[in-house]
Amino acid sequence: MAAPTAAEQRWLGAARDFFLRALPGPDGQEAAALEAVLRCLRSAGGGTLPLGYSFISISDLQHQQHIPCCSHLSWSTNEFKEWSRQGQGALPMQSTLPRTYLILVGYLADGRQENKEKLVDGCLYVKDKTGIILCELLHFKLEWLESLLVFPSWSYIPQRDQSAAGYLEILVDPVPVNGPKEVLHSIPVTSAVSAEPLLTSRIPYKKRSKLTVAGELTRLGPLLRIHHKTFFFLFLKCFASAVCVPVLVQKPSQMLWHRVFQLGHRYTVTGLSMSSMKKSGQTILVTSASSCLLPYCAEQEREQPLNSAWRGESTQSSCLETAEQLSCSLQLGAEEEKSGPTKESRIISYVGFVTKVLNAQAGLFLLDNQVCLCLAYQPLLSSARGLRPGACVELIDVHLLQKPLASFPFAVLGACLSSMVVLKSFSRLSTPYQPVGSSRSLCLQLLLRFNLGMPLYLWLVSLLETFEERFSCFFGRSRLLSSTHQNPGAAAKFLVPLLQAMVPDRQEARDIYNEILSKIHQCPLQKYLTLTPPCQAPSLSEVRRVAEQRSWEGFSPSQLLSPLEAQHMGTQELNRRLAWSYCTFSAESFQPQLILLGVLRVSSRSSSLQLQDKSSKLPCVISHKDGSPFAQTALIGSLLLVENYQLVVERFLKTDFPSWEHLENLEHVREKKTSVYVQFYLEDVRVLHAAEGRIQKSLRSGNCSSLRKSKDGSTASELETPEAKMLKSEDPRADDGRDENCQGGQSSSTSCVSQLFLVIQKESLMLRNYQLPAEEAKEAQELQRSFQATVLWLGRPRLWSHPREIGDLSELEETGCDGKEGVMQKEALLLFVGRSLRWFPFLHVEGLYRCIVPGCSLTAMSMQTGVEQRAASIPEVLSSSFTGSLVSFCGEIVERTLCASPKNEKPPVMTGVPKKKGTPQHFTLLSTDHSVKLSISAASSSPVVLDVYITATYLQHLRGLLPGAKILFHNLERKISRFHNVYCTYIASSCVSIVSLPASHLPFPSGPAGEASSPSLVFLCNLRPQLSQARILCHLSCVLTVCLQWICSLCSCIFKEGRCTRHNPPCPSQTGVRQASARVLVEDGTGEAVVLCRNEHVAAVLGLSLLEWEAVQNCVQSRGSVCIQHGEAPGTGCLEESEDLVVCYLRSLCRSPLICRPILLDFSLDRKPSKILQPAPPQLRNFRCGEVEFVSRVGPRPSLLCLKVEEVGQDALRYLNSQRRSRTSSSC
Repeated sequence: MAAPTAAEQRWLGAARDFFLRALPGPDGQEAAALEAVLRCLRSAGGGTLPLGYSFISISDLQHQQHIPCCSHLSWSTNEFKEWSRQGQGALPMQSTLPRTYLILVGYLADGRQENKEKLVDGCLYVKDKTGIILCELLHFKLEWLESLLVFPSWSYIPQRDQSAAGYLEILVDPVPVNGPKEVLHSIPVTSAVSAEPLLTSRIPYKKRSKLTVAGELTRLGPLLRIHHKTFFFLFLKCFASAVCVPVLVQKPSQMLWHRVFQLGHRYTVTGLSMSSMKKSGQTILVTSASSCLLPYCAEQEREQPLNSAWRGESTQSSCLETAEQLSCSLQLGAEEEKSGPTKESRIISYVGFVTKVLNAQAGLFLLDNQVCLCLAYQPLLSSARGLRPGACVELIDVHLLQKPLASFPFAVLGACLSSMVVLKSFSRLSTPYQPVGSSRSLCLQLLLRFNLGMPLYLWLVSLLETFEERFSCFFGRSRLLSSTHQNPGAAAKFLVPLLQAMVPDRQEARDIYNEILSKIHQCPLQKYLTLTPPCQAPSLSEVRRVAEQRSWEGFSPSQLLSPLEAQHMGTQELNRRLAWSYCTFSAESFQPQLILLGVLRVSSRSSSLQLQDKSSKLPCVISHKDGSPFAQTALIGSLLLVENYQLVVERFLKTDFPSWEHLENLEHVREKKTSVYVQFYLEDVRVLHAAEGRIQKSLRSGNCSSLRKSKDGSTASELETPEAKMLKSEDPRADDGRDENCQGGQSSSTSCVSQLFLVIQKESLMLRNYQLPAEEAKEAQELQRSFQATVLWLGRPRLWSHPREIGDLSELEETGCDGKEGVMQKEALLLFVGRSLRWFPFLHVEGLYRCIVPGCSLTAMSMQTGVEQRAASIPEVLSSSFTGSLVSFCGEIVERTLCASPKNEKPPVMTGVPKKKGTPQHFTLLSTDHSVKLSISAASSSPVVLDVYITATYLQHLRGLLPGAKILFHNLERKISRFHNVYCTYIASSCVSIVSLPASHLPFPSGPAGEASSPSLVFLCNLRPQLSQARILCHLSCVLTVCLQWICSLCSCIFKEGRCTRHNPPCPSQTGVRQASARVLVEDGTGEAVVLCRNEHVAAVLGLSLLEWEAVQNCVQSRGSVCIQHGEAPGTGCLEESEDLVVCYLRSLCRSPLICRPILLDFSLDRKPSKILQPAPPQLRNFRCGEVEFVSRVGPRPSLLCLKVEEVGQDALRYLNSQRRSRTSSSC
């Protein structure tokens, strides 16, 4: 042999150093081991040493290699490129494993010697002196164990996180450094067909000798671990028949046999004994400590007759038992098919490539981009190492389930305990390894706990995936998914009640032994039913998208208006009525039912409560069922589940419809936007995960809130419920540009000062002219969003060494004991600016709070004199004797109408103020000259209504103002119009609280007030100014005036012969609108009233049919306007010439005795009559009935607005008159 070159000498020196450092061996034999390794390397390299490669130890590989790599000893560059090209066939977009030039030498071990307490799980390791690493092989021989091996071709997949350790993929069989071990000589064996009768023999097991069985492997069960014992089953078939015998392998040293067995190969197992299963009584063969596994060799083995081993009994009883089981199974299957549309899964074999890991923790893999492999029903103690995208896998006897879940896009191949999953080749791609979930995996825990079928399991996995994706950034994945029976986590609290509702009667455990050993296959995958998910929990962004989509589906502007009203509206009124509408959805409005999940946060940008997840935020309105306001700050940062809610979509339209005839033409819709929020009761909330550092008390802890510390400098304060002792700052960066979705605040304060206070008055959130601190002087010229509250300080400030000590209410005790109220109770005006705006939803009048100031410094407060107020009733506010200017009252919204602001009132915000970045975009489509009119009633059935006007500027912070909601108003300004009508306006010192939410059975806006239910029947002598709507049975005495007009839809001038008559300036409108009005006189025996009828009600009063009314309107179109005045006394003239046929017709109609008839009239008081009547005493009037003349005192005629006119038949008239007579004595 030629002398080594200098390069070879250096390489050999490095090899010797590596062996001394990394490879253990008997003392003095390291050189022999090195020579044996070099001999193997020369053999692999064609007689030369691989000088381009270097040795690497296990420790260096684990600590220095951070990306996947591969090493192929003696491969040329072209060979490696061809190998890589073939690996990209299934996933052409993935990169292949990069090549490294490293030599790996080590020992194969099963881990028992390194960790005596470790449960043997059939895993293999490569080890040297420096460390040990998991490995996976496609083929394994028992003689390799604890042998020194050279690995010519391997891949290293490094550790990515704590859940997945790095491991080796051995691509080519390792080369033993030493020679093979000796094989045994002739062995007496019993064939499988001879051993099968022994399983039914009645000879006691302890009296039988050990048995050696040879046969062909037909099935290999998975490695199982139950009660800290690892075992598996195998089935050997007779060489000449289909008889199989089960063999249980359970000794720790024999777990590696599982890697040796290959389907269809012949094996010999020695030292077998017989045992019986406790539950089923089935007899099986069990290995002993002396058992050996040998490859079957006919020349070295001789078959032993059955009689020389045991004397078993006939197998006739066993065959009969099998037949009976088969018959019962078929009958059971027929009954199940009749009871429901269940499907039978097909058992197939399949070979494919892993193209995607759908969910490793759930054991879901995508094969060939078309079928899903589910390994959840077959526990993998190896954590599915090697099943990376690009790996080839062979599936034997797996269940094919077509469309098990309606929302799942793939067919599923489910591996049960009778299936085999064989890795055929490793991936050649640089794809990561994701371990399959262990017994600690929540989805696998629930699978076993509820014995779920495949459809339910896939639905469970989809819910868990969405849940983890949405909230892991808030709480961490481990905290969300970790769960024990005594301490369930957030995900378990969410999923377990759903599964209990789905499978309430499915408590029987899975019989794994019967599933493996039964000759008639039974497993959870055998039968299934396509599942339509009963509920869904999508992300909040998806909730918003679906709600917005549903709100516009099939939407038409004509839906918002009554056709009878719309055809008489001008352009401005028509488009204003369309500008703002809403619709609501409940959980049942969606299919499947939609469950809301979100982390409760409060934002200082919008000053509103929000449910948040990773995708989006959803504003929310929270109330108590008892009417108390929501003030639980301890829930901030908690994960909430809401199943009963109202999802509200406010719709905003910018339109330019010329008239009602164009409502179907959507080209006139210039812009449309939506604002989505949710409202619910706190009693309908389930807390899945409480905020860290908080003590969760009862959700019904009263109106108390808390002041907690903030990182806003010395002037910031924090709200806290007095009962809560754990403090944590939430939303600390609410005003910067960073994402708030995945924030968690932390508290680092130590000492602090606390002060209790009681809120006396809370004012509106709006732009105010307050100067900012000096560090923000650059924005000092802008108005600042703020609100202020008048509070009453209780007790003295108290110093605490740590916020955790805060908890008692000793300040209240001091206040109650000390008689110096001037010292112990002081009023102050608190100003909330910047980040402290997030406490706007929590502060409520008469609420008790605590202010905590960090850094042992108190904020200076200006002292103000508070105004004591009490809540009045709506009748009191409407009473003429009421003298207050600021009122507070509670009532239910009957109707919500968008109207124009009064011309004499200016918007409370200057129009020239620039819009700050981050200002909420809610209600931006409402013009500042718009107001909303809320008709407030003391109760839904009460006829007394008070109107409240709120300008659009204030509306951006007021959610939940919907018909049917009960609202508590504070400090509204009471006003009296020139028509002597009482109404209220929302001003800067006002605020509102949602007392109760609308009834869930009102999915869409209600109609005008009084439309849902019939008004009560009253007498004209009993009319009160507070009355909103009522009904009278009256006699129509005469028609006073009738006016029919065609007016311009744009400027309201007379529209004649297809054009507007306005000339200076000329009007471009080409659309006219019909309008009609009539004043009639009615009496009901107790008094008289003048009723103003408009539009379609004029036709009802005149007794015209629709066709007759249409003909009259068409005749007026060419004239523009027709008006007549028909007096009460004979001889009263009219305003038009008698030659006009339309005038003559209307005059004769008004004089007709058919007009004077009994009618049933629904009306409201005319609060804006054409003539303001001054209060006057009753006057004497003469009445004649035939020849008899009466004199009576009557008051001034009230003005009424007609809402509905009904003809009264004779039967109805007699009934109503009887009702009137029974009440006359008490009414007049």
